Amino acid sequence: MSLIKALEWRYATKKFDDTKIISDIEIKKIKAGFNLSASSYGLQPVTMILVRNKTIQKELVEFSMNQKQVYQASHLAIFCVKTSIESTYVIEYFERIKAIRKTDDKILDSFRTHIIETFSGKSSDDTYLWGAKQAYLAMGNLLAVCADLHIDACPMEGFDPKKYDDYFNLKSKGLKSVLIMPMGFRAEDDKFSKMKKVRKPISQSVIEIL
Repeated sequence: MSLIKALEWRYATKKFDDTKIISDIEIKKIKAGFNLSASSYGLQPVTMILVRNKTIQKELVEFSMNQKQVYQASHLAIFCVKTSIESTYVIEYFERIKAIRKTDDKILDSFRTHIIETFSGKSSDDTYLWGAKQAYLAMGNLLAVCADLHIDACPMEGFDPKKYDDYFNLKSKGLKSVLIMPMGFRAEDDKFSKMKKVRKPISQSVIEIL
């Protein structure tokens, strides 16, 4: 189906069919789609933890406002962001640019220095807020990817990030959780899947200046 048709089809799934599992081929596409998400400076500060383990998913329901989708879904995506952007991280990014694009170091030098100086002047809170915005970009992109693959998903802010961080020992990885998204296939008896999508008329949501 076209992407627009796919976006009309998708909804925030309230009940998943826990007998259906996303195929390995589809998971490979989901991971590729996530990795292609836009990010500020191209730095990719977002890491996705992809959980397919019913024992773990069941334990996480308690930290997710008891939302059963976390357990029912085939997979659970957890969007995490780096708690700091070190100069070494920026340098590694520019080394990838050189390796892939064969760009001369002299061309990249001033931009690399600018990014390093930008983040050296940010507080940890500012860096986290910047990263959280990138996580929303990644989730939005992945929602579209899932819809295009005819895979259901439910974006969630309703969880306890501190409990998730402790559960997965994210502090040791320099990460904090920001968003979660169960993915799988809608249950036949999820009444929300039959409801018409409610949106403003395009004329009210878009201001077009010609």
